[in-house]
Amino acid sequence: MLFINQEQVKQMLSMEKCITIMEKVLVDLSNGETVQPLRTAIPVNQNNLLGLMPGILKKEEVVGTKLITIFPENHKEGLPSHQGVVIIFDAKDGKMKAVVDGSEITAIRTAAASAVATNYLANPHSEVLTIIGTGEQARTHLEAMLLIRPIKKVNVWSKRQEKARQFKKEMEEKHGVEITIFHSVEEAVQHADIICTVTSSTVPILDGSWVKKGAHVNAVGACRPMDRELDSDLVKNAHFYVDRLESAVNESGDYLIPLKEGVIDETHILGEIGDVIKQTVQGRQAEDNITIFESLGLAVEDLAVAEFLYQEASIERENVEGE
Repeated sequence: MLFINQEQVKQMLSMEKCITIMEKVLVDLSNGETVQPLRTAIPVNQNNLLGLMPGILKKEEVVGTKLITIFPENHKEGLPSHQGVVIIFDAKDGKMKAVVDGSEITAIRTAAASAVATNYLANPHSEVLTIIGTGEQARTHLEAMLLIRPIKKVNVWSKRQEKARQFKKEMEEKHGVEITIFHSVEEAVQHADIICTVTSSTVPILDGSWVKKGAHVNAVGACRPMDRELDSDLVKNAHFYVDRLESAVNESGDYLIPLKEGVIDETHILGEIGDVIKQTVQGRQAEDNITIFESLGLAVEDLAVAEFLYQEASIERENVEGE
């Protein structure tokens, strides 16, 4: 059994590799090659959660679970909002294979899944990226979007301007891209080709009237039925895709709240991104369509990454022992 810590995850898991892993597992999910129950979420004081996310990768013969805490206000104390582990077992004999730091996996694979969706849904010539939020997911989403589209300008908004300034300084130095800070979400998104909402907001933070035709939105922050980042008009007027249909109809406030309001109906979700990749569901249909990818995060994504890291670490250990 291996223990793979946060630093090892950083060293072994590049964003490029993770994007490839996410594309494969999302197709496997849509093909029925995984088992993905709904997650169990236990409230822990106010808006905090303990999440249990089990799953099975059939082809890889891997069974496991992600155990994670979600404390949205941790950023105030300089702590990550998502902390936990991913545990994987051999599905043939039940042997524990690895315990892997879940915080770093979450940070990278969430952005990588958005990158897969962006690659299949955003206009190819997209050059202006807006990121709403400046936390850990903002950083990984910037890296992922730069790999997928020819981004020339990055706009950011944060309710804490000091964090926005820190984000600008660090990310301009790291990626060499121009970053502009805006004082309102409306100003930040009005010219954006791609918008990533990566906030802890529980109420709409992105208004449909602000989003230009042809834009693509990765909605990442809201993961409970009562929470949302997108207003109902935006959802109504967009082509709406999800990581997993069953998860969306049970957990996505961005979908469930407009549905309850009667703004949309049950046919509004066009399909899973895995089906778009397979071309069994049509993706972007016209250049001026607004597209949304609703990302809730899936256990099988975490298991696929943990299995990759286990294989990489096993090879590294064998090489060291053979010297």
